Amino acid sequence: MTKGNLTNKHEAVINALKKEHLTSFQILNKVKSISLILVVYTIIDELKKMGLIKSYIKEDIKYHYCIA
Repeated sequence: MTKGNLTNKHEAVINALKKEHLTSFQILNKVKSISLILVVYTIIDELKKMGLIKSYIKEDIKYHYCIA
């Protein structure tokens, strides 16, 4: 999958992360087209491999953010 070949779910996660840094659970709650946390984890991994998002840990909580 390339940067130009994003699914609607990929785009929804990216749009949510453009607004603010979020945890995986917060992404699940904001993106209504995703109903399972495992799907969120898969999408996050795919977007990281594409170089579109990054993550960091603050106070033992992992946050994700968009760099694109």
